[in-house]
Amino acid sequence: MLLARLLQQAIRVGTLAVVDAGGATHLFQGRVEGPSITVRLHDERLHRRLFYNPALHVGEAYMAGTLTVEDGTIYDFLDLVGRNYEVTRGAFHPFTDGVRRLDELFRRAQQYNTKGRARGNVAHHYDLSSALYDLFLDRDRQYSCAYFPNGDEDLETAQALKKRHIAAKLLVEPGHRVLDIGSGWGGMGLYLAREYGARVVGVTLSEEQLKLSRARAERAGLAGRAGFDLKDYREVEGRFDRVVSVGMFEHVGLGHYRTYFRKVRQLLADDGVALVHTIGSSYPPPYATNPWIRKYIFPGGYTPALSEILTAVEKEGLWVTDVEVLRLHYAQTLRHWRRRFTANRDRAKALYDETFCRMWEFYLAASEVSFRHMGNVVFQLQLARRQDAVPLTRDYIVECERSPEPRRVSVA
Repeated sequence: MLLARLLQQAIRVGTLAVVDAGGATHLFQGRVEGPSITVRLHDERLHRRLFYNPALHVGEAYMAGTLTVEDGTIYDFLDLVGRNYEVTRGAFHPFTDGVRRLDELFRRAQQYNTKGRARGNVAHHYDLSSALYDLFLDRDRQYSCAYFPNGDEDLETAQALKKRHIAAKLLVEPGHRVLDIGSGWGGMGLYLAREYGARVVGVTLSEEQLKLSRARAERAGLAGRAGFDLKDYREVEGRFDRVVSVGMFEHVGLGHYRTYFRKVRQLLADDGVALVHTIGSSYPPPYATNPWIRKYIFPGGYTPALSEILTAVEKEGLWVTDVEVLRLHYAQTLRHWRRRFTANRDRAKALYDETFCRMWEFYLAASEVSFRHMGNVVFQLQLARRQDAVPLTRDYIVECERSPEPRRVSVA
């Protein structure tokens, strides 16, 4: 079995037992102590498929039920994979370099997110049943990395602290006009309008998110201060004191970075401040999006290296006034989401089916592992048109976060 030869090189940490489609057990023992996991392959074709393209076919096999974990969960198996990747970084696979070079040739085409394609890509993920997201997100529907200053906060607290952390970096004041690019279900925009007295315009490409955002603004009595539109960021006009974008930049596409930051610069007031919060890649060299994620979860998506982002920022004449790297915060967030989804799995199955549930389990587990072991992080970039747009030191961020929660401001 070709796969056995691959796993002999791959497993350096822990123990993996693979029961092949014929019933034979292959044991792979690492030199470093770690988890012990058994998986069973129910289809002989997997013996070759998992050798040639494990990044795609492991997820597909789990979705189809032709790969099962005998003594744990899919997270346990992927955690073992991630621990070994952390040691080897894929160097054990004879085709790794060739596959990466091939992906490099096509990654710009994979991320060619014109306005029409961008809307379709967003609909693929974000226009799923609204009830699905209620099963695992917090009450405010924050679908991005939370903020865990101590590491043991519950999800509701950590998501509230994330919004406050971002608001502190934005230096939002009453009456400020704020643009929220990729406004999701409206949580960030409504927070800035309610707590800081900002006048918020949020734009999204998801019709489901738009409907809920507008309904939430009406219910909160904030419709006059927080408006939401179905609009591509490239179509926004006007000038804003602040621009915020949380969890949207991953959908821009590498070939559109300069367009994105050029637009941010055009939209910012001369003394304006922008905050871009995005998943990024910390230590592997930049390469194409994982093929399973690209096919089933985020078509057109990409996790950039900081160097790729900053090159575009610099060329469009923006000042980088602050950069923060949130490392394990998203792993913590995803653990909460994964456990909540597991607890509500039967309800998810009633909405969709068993294959969908397996897909979502794999997505949440693989994502968490990528932040624990495979170099994924979150970047928060504060940008401005002028270098004196923010204070000289970062003390203001801490002072804002340590102060009592901002008093709700009434703006005429």
